[in-house]
Amino acid sequence: MSFCIKQINNNGGCKVEIKIIPTKLNGEIGIPPSKSYSHRAIIAAALASGESNIENLNFSIDIQTTTDIMKNFGAVIEQGENFLKIKGNSGKVVIENNYIQCNESGSTIRFIIPLALTQDNGQLTIDGKGKLVERPLETYYKIFDKLGIDYKTTNGKLPLYLEGKFKPDTFEVEGNISSQFITGLLYTLPLLDGDSKIIIKNNLESKGYIDLTLEILKLAGIEIINNEYKSFDIKGNQKYKSFDYTVEGDYSQVAFWIVAGILGEEVNCKNIYKDSLQGDKEVIEIVQRMGAKLEINDKSVKVFPSETKGTVIDISQCPDIGPALTVLAALSEGETRIINAERLRIKESDRITSIKTELNKLGAKIEEDGDSLIIQGVKEFEGGVTVDSWNDHRIAMSLAIASSKCKYPIIITGASAVRKSYPNFWNDFVSMGGKIGEV
Repeated sequence: MSFCIKQINNNGGCKVEIKIIPTKLNGEIGIPPSKSYSHRAIIAAALASGESNIENLNFSIDIQTTTDIMKNFGAVIEQGENFLKIKGNSGKVVIENNYIQCNESGSTIRFIIPLALTQDNGQLTIDGKGKLVERPLETYYKIFDKLGIDYKTTNGKLPLYLEGKFKPDTFEVEGNISSQFITGLLYTLPLLDGDSKIIIKNNLESKGYIDLTLEILKLAGIEIINNEYKSFDIKGNQKYKSFDYTVEGDYSQVAFWIVAGILGEEVNCKNIYKDSLQGDKEVIEIVQRMGAKLEINDKSVKVFPSETKGTVIDISQCPDIGPALTVLAALSEGETRIINAERLRIKESDRITSIKTELNKLGAKIEEDGDSLIIQGVKEFEGGVTVDSWNDHRIAMSLAIASSKCKYPIIITGASAVRKSYPNFWNDFVSMGGKIGEV
């Protein structure tokens, strides 16, 4: 499928512009596989003995990045259109190229840093692109200090230079920071020559992501004792076992199409599991609380046009659905408050500011209040303006869905940002009735 896009010069680079003509979205959509599960399955398989088969993959930039790094860590990987056959490294990480490029993937960098230090590989360079260069890694720096691992950055920014070896120990981790650090430790510590413990300080946010990690580790034969999310006990000298796995659909991506159906016409979302452990599944409860009409089946969700009302949305356990829910809130009757959203500030963009700024250009009424958003609903957006993705895939997709309630066409710059997590988004958008015109 093809459509009209335009590349514009932007400080020496190029940005993709897309013009969207407002129309209601409808139809049946196959939801892309969960990026969170995909990262975890690929890494576990790469650490296993024997051959694993991972199916229903979408090779977005983030997932391709993780795949390439696990090849660099010694796994032999055969890549097909939507699958990987992975012959693991049997838990022995021997790095071929000591320069490790994580592109813009926060999950990748936080998952692989401790793994890279399980073997004595000399000095390593961990690098990234875009906003990843600035995203915080202080949790690991404190651990490096404790373990005597040498590290160097430039004013706390990537590249990160590392030399040393991870050792078993007791690790204290703040629960209100990204759970990705905890996942990185949970993957690494079973490989070490000795037992370890992770102690969670304060309340653990994003428990759902830890559940995904524990599920995949169990599938790979790794035993973790979960002490009610207050601490985790990890035996050392464990062996990852090969496994076969089919990745389920991504609740952080279905959120966009659920909102599209509420604002437009009937949308049937396939490959969405009713019994999923994904934390972003909370989108179902939230939109229903706002008045959305849904039909929930074992592996699909059907969405019907609905009149919705404002509510209070605690986003602490599911930050990735924040931008899509902001679009819905902006078009719902009354006031919505999105609270505990501080982690939205350290994503590909500061999503509190970026989604507020761009939706307000369309005619929304959104204010920042600390790390919260206060939203007064309007019946429709005006449109007729150019908005920007801030090079953030979720902002680009949110603006696309918002276009369906605009009176006049809009232009989105930086539309190619969707490649990070959902490279087929614009094709799917058009297949669901979206209209993209000449810029």
